[in-house]
Amino acid sequence: MKPRHFYPLLGFAIPSLIIGYGLVIPRSCFAGINGNSLGFGFTILGACTACWRGVSRAIGSRTCEVKKNAKA
Repeated sequence: MKPRHFYPLLGFAIPSLIIGYGLVIPRSCFAGINGNSLGFGFTILGACTACWRGVSRAIGSRTCEVKKNAKA
């Protein structure tokens, strides 16, 4: 996998964390470390994990198809 495969993930995760933890959560009624702020963090982590696995599977299946075509 190449770094360019993860540019969309960084474009999602970094602004979400900055806006969430930098602007929204500190100004809300549930500011601080609690279930809501941890839940937000784990949601971002879950989305990053799903994206990582999806990209790795897509790259892996594409690589397998290229190898199959090369053998034929």
